[in-house]
Amino acid sequence: MITNQQTETRIDEVAAGIYRISTPVEIPTLPGGFSFNQYLLVDDEPLLFHSGLRRMFPLVREAVSAVIPAEKLRHVGFSHFEADESGALNEFLAIAPQAAPFSSEIGALTSVNDVADRPGRGLADGEQFSTGSHRLEWIYTPHVPHGWDCGVLFDHSTQTLFCGDLFTQGGSKCPPVTQEDIVGPSEQFRGPLDYFAHAKGTSAILERLASLNPKMLACMHGSAFHGDGAAQLRKLCNVMAA
Repeated sequence: MITNQQTETRIDEVAAGIYRISTPVEIPTLPGGFSFNQYLLVDDEPLLFHSGLRRMFPLVREAVSAVIPAEKLRHVGFSHFEADESGALNEFLAIAPQAAPFSSEIGALTSVNDVADRPGRGLADGEQFSTGSHRLEWIYTPHVPHGWDCGVLFDHSTQTLFCGDLFTQGGSKCPPVTQEDIVGPSEQFRGPLDYFAHAKGTSAILERLASLNPKMLACMHGSAFHGDGAAQLRKLCNVMAA
């Protein structure tokens, strides 16, 4: 569903209770454009993963409000501290009085607890919490793909991995969900803009994520992937190892 005709921002349900918000953008240095995605989890305690850029706040709020009142958000988190992931954090905290920010413990220590208008919740590796019917687990992934504070969120209830900048795909017209390979397109994008940290622990971290057997990869840029997420993660692991 398109929620803003001018920008073509849209929101689509990609798994049970999980909605992908996407805003396409045209960037001269990126042929075919780009997209910025956020994910809304609708439950007793609604959660937003990635706040989006500060200047995109009106668009993201508008999309959230097409499904639930944005003021009802209870959790606003992100993979790592970066403008397109956390730029509008304080704007959401301002309109949602019960919302609290969350990130990795390192993220809360180094950034969130200074920048956020309310104290952040630093999640330990493997820490789990519930939003009602969804059971979520934080997995610390330092430097994968980048950022000392980096982590991902796994929803055991729907087997959805909110994987941040992993599998970044170019293009501004990506379908909400694909069952096609996303490693090829993401590697094509990474080629001239290598955003991976190439840390020594990358292979082990990707294998750990694959062992969760995700059925949905909620990518921050491009299409979400539905299918054998473990195979996509292991394919990415092999590419990185090579």
